[in-house]
Amino acid sequence: MLDLIRAYENYLSKVKQSSANTIASYMRDIRQFSEWLSASGVANVVDASQLNISQYLTYLEEEGRSAATVSRNLASLKNFYSYVVSTGFLEKTPVVDIHVERGEKKLPQILTGREIELLLAQPVCVDAKGYRDKAMLEVMYATGIRVTELIDLDLDDVNLELGIIKCSSARKSRAIPLYPGALKALSTYIKDIRSSMLATPDERALFVNVGGQRMSRQGFWKILKHYQTTARIEKEITPHTLRHSFAVHLLENGADLGSLQELMGHSDISSTQLYTHMVNQKLKSVYEKCHPKA
Repeated sequence: MLDLIRAYENYLSKVKQSSANTIASYMRDIRQFSEWLSASGVANVVDASQLNISQYLTYLEEEGRSAATVSRNLASLKNFYSYVVSTGFLEKTPVVDIHVERGEKKLPQILTGREIELLLAQPVCVDAKGYRDKAMLEVMYATGIRVTELIDLDLDDVNLELGIIKCSSARKSRAIPLYPGALKALSTYIKDIRSSMLATPDERALFVNVGGQRMSRQGFWKILKHYQTTARIEKEITPHTLRHSFAVHLLENGADLGSLQELMGHSDISSTQLYTHMVNQKLKSVYEKCHPKA
C-alpha cells in the first residue's frame, strides 16, 4: 500500500509535474484516508469500496471539516484511484456516483435531554447483551468519544477506581471522566458480564460481540438503530449524534471551549467552535418562540 502511494507521489512530481503545494495537499489527503481505512479494518487502499469512501467523507463532515475540505478530499481520492486503475492494480475506480454538498454546511442533529434519557433506558439488563449495550451507550454519552474510539478501547484503558477511560489515537491520548451512572454500568459489565462473553480468555477488547470478539463499527451501528426504534425517537440517530449531543449539552451547562476541545480530542479548536454556533442557534430559536415581542 505504501509503495503504491509513493509511486503516485512520484507520478505527480515526475509525470504530471504538479506544483509542490498540489502534491503536498493530495498526499496528505490520501495518507489520512489510508490511516482511516486501516483503522476501519481495510488494510489496503486497493480494497476500498464505494461505501468506504462515502463513509470517510461523512466522517470528515462529522468532524467539522468545511465543505471545501471535503470536496477537495473527494477530488484527491478520485485522481488517486484513476491513477491506480491506469497502472492495472484495479479494473475500475471505487470513486463513482459520490457527491458532496458544496453549499452551507448543515448543523448536526442533537438529542434533547429527555431523548437521551429515553435512549439510555432502552437496554434491558436481564442478560449479557443488555448489560453490555447499557455500558456502551452510557460510555458513549458520558465521554463523547467517536465510535472507532469506543470499539478500539481495551480493558486496560479503563480505570474504575479513578472513574476514567483512556482514549488513544495516532496523534495523542486523553483521559475522560465518567459520570456515576456510566461508571456503574461499565463496572457491572466488566466485573460480572464481560468474561462470560469472551471467545478466548486473552481477548483485550473492552466491548465484544456475541461471538466474543471485538465489537465492529457496523455492530454498534445496528445496536444503536435498534434502541432508537424501541425508544420511538423520530430523529435520525448515528453514533456521532451522541458525540454531538455530549458537546452541546456540556456547553449549555457552562463548559469552556478549551476544556471541551480536550475532551473531544479535536486538534483544531475551530472544530469545537461549531458547537458554540449550535448553542447560539438553539438560544435564538427559544428566544423567537418564547419572547412576546419576537
